[in-house]
Amino acid sequence: MLETLDAAAVHRWCDGGLEALRAHQREIDDLNVYPVPDGDTGTNLVLTLAAAQEAVESALHEEPRTPLGRLMGRMARGALLGARGNSGVIVSQILRGMADSFATAVTVRGGELARALRQATDAAYGAVARPVEGTVLSVVAAAAEGAGRIKSDNLVAVARAAARAAAEALARTPQQLPVLARAGVVDAGGRGLCVLLDALVDTVEGSVFEQPLLPVVTPSHRHDEEKNCEGFGYEVQYLLDATPEAVEKLRTTLAGLGESLVVVGTGDGTWNVHVHVDEIGPAIEAGVEAGRPYKINVTPLEEKRPGADSRGAVVVAAGDGLTALFEAEGAVVVDRNPSTAEMLAAVHACGASAVVLLPNDANTQAVAVSAAREAEAAGVRVSVVPTRSPVQALAALAVRDHGRPFADDVIAMAEAAGACRYGEVCTAQRDALTVAGPCRAGDLLGLVDGEVHVIGRDLADVSHRLLDRMLGGGGELVTLVLGADASPDLEEDLRGHVHRTWPFIELQCYAGGQPRYHLLAGVE
Repeated sequence: MLETLDAAAVHRWCDGGLEALRAHQREIDDLNVYPVPDGDTGTNLVLTLAAAQEAVESALHEEPRTPLGRLMGRMARGALLGARGNSGVIVSQILRGMADSFATAVTVRGGELARALRQATDAAYGAVARPVEGTVLSVVAAAAEGAGRIKSDNLVAVARAAARAAAEALARTPQQLPVLARAGVVDAGGRGLCVLLDALVDTVEGSVFEQPLLPVVTPSHRHDEEKNCEGFGYEVQYLLDATPEAVEKLRTTLAGLGESLVVVGTGDGTWNVHVHVDEIGPAIEAGVEAGRPYKINVTPLEEKRPGADSRGAVVVAAGDGLTALFEAEGAVVVDRNPSTAEMLAAVHACGASAVVLLPNDANTQAVAVSAAREAEAAGVRVSVVPTRSPVQALAALAVRDHGRPFADDVIAMAEAAGACRYGEVCTAQRDALTVAGPCRAGDLLGLVDGEVHVIGRDLADVSHRLLDRMLGGGGELVTLVLGADASPDLEEDLRGHVHRTWPFIELQCYAGGQPRYHLLAGVE
């Protein structure tokens, strides 16, 4: 058993936590019980911690005897850049709070661990605009309280108390969130945090395999200061299939070629590589040597350097049709469920001094806010318009006017998005009780502003009733976006219904090609 937490233990905790999350990934995914098919909390937490592990390994590669506080900081930073979904962002902030506490600690015993968990709780709550109890926030708060309650400096005792209190809080989450009680499950993000705290207990008890910190000797690398003062000519980005060992060598090579280097792993052997260089060939050749690069994108930075008031937009969307629509509006499109690093790379890809982010999903909102903070620190002015659906983003982009101040433009976009009621038709993934009554797996659900209003089995019928429900509250313009599996005659059917039932409505219809949602609808 450990008396103090050191860098080697943090390394083992990170490895063990990732392994445990992977083991429980499906279980945690299944705890996302709401009928909309977005059960991906387990997957998001695995990807978040995989990025944290990559950062830890990179730090130890650069400095084998990295101090505890610095290593924990790199772990938290990696988690932030790799964070996906609200739970991923919150867990990254929990790690950040612990890292900040450890940064000033001489030794980390039980008392310091308790203080770190209190600071982690403050950081987690501070990352959420409207904290909701019955979530991972309640679980981390209980862990901190349990750790502090025993008034001990014994590291193992405090870790056990924190994990035990977290598990008890997790069991109470259905009492705090009615949606959990109706489904008979606990909170998914809270369950993920319990897995990480259990892994911490295993680490300090010494009941996990103790992987030694191998002193890997490599040539030291630092950027040439004179070269860093100059601007680099090209931005090179690509996805890469490679082993972690090959990526470590790649990182060292690219660090010597340029700057703004970001290499983020997804945890399954795929890496997102981004770097600014003067010579394109060596950057791509390094990727070929490391593995299989693909989706290679090279952009001249001279053309992308921001002007005094250049503006850009980043939109989260999936589907060829939707992507084409947003790109036609001059936006950079990021695939659904992005990490902070992916959104940050998209912000820089805009090459603008002011950028608006349109997340199009409540679960991506926290990731967008994190990316905005990171971009602001790098000197780019960024605002997030909290869109919940691609149809709201289309409404927001339609009112952009670069002739007015950026802040006024953001306000106008937010007002346009807020004035657009959004609807969706998707398939229920499991039996559940909704505000519109019980549904069974395989039922079609019509949602208005995120709430189930229509349940049925026929796509055309559910779509008709959804549109009637939305237009019953008024509206002048209807935008329909058809999903990837929409039949060829669905558009004609919907046009006919709207023109017969609501003859004075202006209708726009697009083939979006988006997965999961058979139909997206916006009413302005």
